[in-house]
Amino acid sequence: MDPSYLTTKEVADLLRVRERKVYDMVAAGEIPHRKVTGKLLFPQSEITAWIEGEGALRAPVRPGVVTGSHDPLLDWALRESGSALATLWNGSTGGLDAFCRGEAAMAGLHIPGEAGAWNIDALEARGLRDAVLIGWATRVRGLILAPSVADMVRDFADLRGRRVILRQEGAGTTALFQRLMEEAGLVAADLSTPAAPAHTESEAAAAVAAGEAEATLGIEAMARQFRLVFRPLVRERFDLLVDRRAWFTAPVQSLAGFMRSEVIAAKAAALGGYDTGAMGTVRWLSP
Repeated sequence: MDPSYLTTKEVADLLRVRERKVYDMVAAGEIPHRKVTGKLLFPQSEITAWIEGEGALRAPVRPGVVTGSHDPLLDWALRESGSALATLWNGSTGGLDAFCRGEAAMAGLHIPGEAGAWNIDALEARGLRDAVLIGWATRVRGLILAPSVADMVRDFADLRGRRVILRQEGAGTTALFQRLMEEAGLVAADLSTPAAPAHTESEAAAAVAAGEAEATLGIEAMARQFRLVFRPLVRERFDLLVDRRAWFTAPVQSLAGFMRSEVIAAKAAALGGYDTGAMGTVRWLSP
């Protein structure tokens, strides 16, 4: 009886190529495959159909999930637009990883790049296909401070010796925080940090408001919401990475239509720290 799944070597023998070529085809999304517990398997029926040309290889349908970095305006818009998209806020890098695995239709990103660029460097390094980067907003990010320390913390270097709530590994904020630490000549031992990191913008600001920390690196909108002191440091781009096929589904189109409304512009102005002038523009297209 023929096996239901083939190994990499068996596929290479079938195609009369080296195993390295099979790995390259997997990375490029050119051949049907599955990844189970880190091992590549190839469904024999799909491989046979692919070889015989019964149809072009089609990517599996992505679930209606928005992953990646948390943004309060996006979180609100997903609900208000009636998109019915589920959310999994796991940080920019975590979200990009999930998107590359086909586990989400969309990912929110704010990953710093070279020469002040945001997100595009990270995407080009992944070799993505059938994806588009849509502009969401430019946000003001800086230090969110408890009023009790505001007079003593004027810039990033003044965090030395302070209780600072950090974001999780893989968050775009974490990457920026590490860069600012290096520029200020600080090391981890210079800060006092809670054991558990914050996983969203609102969670980080809430920790400062509750007295669990004296500072965090957050966005202006959250400082306003919790009535905390804000010291602006950078302007960052927050973008949406969207699967091209998923873009035309009803849930994503509900959000896309809402992005063109005056309601979302008014909400952004009320939150503060947002520039939505380029919302909906295409910033990058994959091959």
